Amino acid sequence: MKRATHEVTPDAQERAVLVSLVTQQLKREEYYDPEYSLAELIRLAETAGVEVLDTLTQSKEYADSKWFIGKGKAEELKQRLEETGANTAIFDQELSGAQVRNLEMYLDVKIIDRTQLILDIFAGRAKTREGIIQVELAQLSYLLPRLSGHGKNLSRLGGGIGTRGPGESKLETDRRHIRNRIDELKRQLSEVVRHRSLHRERRKKTGVFQVALVGYTNAGKSTLLKQLTQADVFVENQLFATLDPTSRTLKLPAGKEIVVTDTVGFIQNLPHDLVAAFRATLEEANEADLILHVVDSSSEMMSIQMKVVDQVLEELGAHGKDRVTIFNKIDLCPPEQTDMLTAEGEYLRVSAYREEDLVRIKELLESKLMGDNRTFRIPAEKGDVISLVYRVGEVLENGVEGGDMLFKVRVNNKEFDKIGYMLAAYESARQASGHAEGETTDHV
Repeated sequence: MKRATHEVTPDAQERAVLVSLVTQQLKREEYYDPEYSLAELIRLAETAGVEVLDTLTQSKEYADSKWFIGKGKAEELKQRLEETGANTAIFDQELSGAQVRNLEMYLDVKIIDRTQLILDIFAGRAKTREGIIQVELAQLSYLLPRLSGHGKNLSRLGGGIGTRGPGESKLETDRRHIRNRIDELKRQLSEVVRHRSLHRERRKKTGVFQVALVGYTNAGKSTLLKQLTQADVFVENQLFATLDPTSRTLKLPAGKEIVVTDTVGFIQNLPHDLVAAFRATLEEANEADLILHVVDSSSEMMSIQMKVVDQVLEELGAHGKDRVTIFNKIDLCPPEQTDMLTAEGEYLRVSAYREEDLVRIKELLESKLMGDNRTFRIPAEKGDVISLVYRVGEVLENGVEGGDMLFKVRVNNKEFDKIGYMLAAYESARQASGHAEGETTDHV
């Protein structure tokens, strides 16, 4: 076959051959499926605006330290690149700087790995100051130890994937300059984290119930937020359509308002540098009163996606939070498949586009917010505690007995503890001032 040659021009679209190496170690990993991982890499490449021309898979006991896929397979890859006219090779696994340098010199095309591709997509989606800082920090942290392996990438005309975000000029400077830039970004990010923590503290003090939507990328979290709150939220059927966290107020049937936050989607092999940089954003899940784990019921790899989300939540320390699984997109599933959707703990099967399902979600949130029926005995002079009862709970009955007010209230455990703490503090003050001991609270 005659080999075609294609000159790379500034306006050339990225045309890529995708490469996957399946090692014995990967085969032993619980969440890894080579075919699904490669299919996901294709979607990631298309999301980044790359035209995928071909795929190549290699099985080896372990990665080759010089060529990653081995010299023989590298020769086959070179032939594929020339035959298809591709100007980029994208690898499904992370490469070292030396491997990038060796492959780039031999193949004479741009070399990108899965981590860099994901970082590039994030760079294109970041819109807020926080998002831009986090992406640049993740990119620089990833590229710093690999600078020697990206020489031709950075000088190659055309820009495109692998060069967005920090930009070529920053990455071509010496390591000391990049380390200084990383230190500056960390300082800026710590300031952002401080502001975000203050906002969270304010929300806690007001007693607002907080819900975090988490899930695999493209599970429908943004759609669910938009349908529930009628918010102006960007929705698109693509990976990582939402990058920056979005919080909206949701009014429940009984009139109470809660805050719902849509977080960045998770994915297999989410880059560690990205998880570290986005920890401030992902902390929204850790600080929430309730996590809604949104699942794409129509995905063939649903079980793997759910395990990946569990793994990331565990890394964040949010694995033990109160959680409800929302099996979304059931309108895309056959009835027999829908009937088999179950999860540990509470779960709902819904379509974000069905009004009756949205009502069911709101009713579930209300039951989580309002909690159980409790009875409180509160001294009549404690107006601040009585005010708190009306603010955080649903007063079902009230009356007077002696000098105390009796309330039957529907309230969740968190708010119940808050009321109990105030009453305990009041009782301690009473005893310290010489009043007789008495029952100040009776809860059922």
